[in-house]
Amino acid sequence: MKCKMMKTEIYSLLDGDSSEAIAKAAEYIRAGELVGIPTETVYGLAGSALYAEAAVKIYTAKGRPSDNPLIVHIAEPADAEQIAYTTPLYYALAEKYMPGPLTIILPKKAVIPDTVSGGLQTVAVRCPSHPAARELIRVSGHPIAAPSANSSGKPSPTTAAHVYEDLQGKIPLILDGGACSIGVESTVIALNAQGDGCIILRPGAITREMLETVCGNVAVAEAVTDPGKAGDKPQSPGMKYKHYSPKCSVILVDAPTDEAFIEYVNRNGQGKFGVLAVEEETDRFSTGTVLSLGKREEEAEHARRLFALLRQADDMELETLYVRLPARNGIALASYNRIIRAAGGEIVKLS
Repeated sequence: MKCKMMKTEIYSLLDGDSSEAIAKAAEYIRAGELVGIPTETVYGLAGSALYAEAAVKIYTAKGRPSDNPLIVHIAEPADAEQIAYTTPLYYALAEKYMPGPLTIILPKKAVIPDTVSGGLQTVAVRCPSHPAARELIRVSGHPIAAPSANSSGKPSPTTAAHVYEDLQGKIPLILDGGACSIGVESTVIALNAQGDGCIILRPGAITREMLETVCGNVAVAEAVTDPGKAGDKPQSPGMKYKHYSPKCSVILVDAPTDEAFIEYVNRNGQGKFGVLAVEEETDRFSTGTVLSLGKREEEAEHARRLFALLRQADDMELETLYVRLPARNGIALASYNRIIRAAGGEIVKLS
């Protein structure tokens, strides 16, 4: 199925009353068309989760493999009852972290087409906290399937301009809600059979440490830190395929100290290259273009800036981008998960 080229309009939600723009987007959703929408995490490519053909259009517009399941967005946590079979643990987690950047995988009801779930008998459910996203769901009257609104494999979009860059001519409308406040996709979890714990399939702003305040047992899937362990049938978006990649080559460096990383880049950097570095280190590189992740202790800010900086590297036509391997705890695990995929799983380990 080829994606029909069309005029893509951008409607700002930042200039007063946004009801007209949301009503227009809702018309497209009900008609089986797609729109770009803001959420607190990244921009989504939204279509009705009730229409099999809308999911096909999403896969086509993104160039995304059809066995990579889509997340279904709802306006209220209790709306999950309409599309999935819930559990007490779902509601315990929802009470604390929804609306918000948490996606929970549940057994799906027949109302959700197999094209939305990637052929799985489960559905990934999320209630976003962005008011425009929730209002669009309410006004359209449809739960919304909405993966990131980018070409498959590229860094996820955190502004409407990023969406337009990737999808202009493929969708009729983009709602511009400004820059996303979190900047990385939601945490995705699957609940265990015992009903007392979960496994993290994709890390995000709801961290393992936060989940442990509700769940007695929280595990992390091997594929989170090792893309080769995803298997043939991904349970969650972002598990199986190389993701989040700029055009330039990403060299991910596991350095024991700041000095070791800086020395490695200063010794090996050549041609038109760049470095992602914390603010305190930006003046310690002898050459190359240094892009700041923010202050060292602000790991949430590092995650928020990551995708935008990867896109900036492409805009600057950098050939190579050096990045130090993030930690594996807190929200830094989300940055780790994204950047290791951007680098194709390759890591330069310094002793």
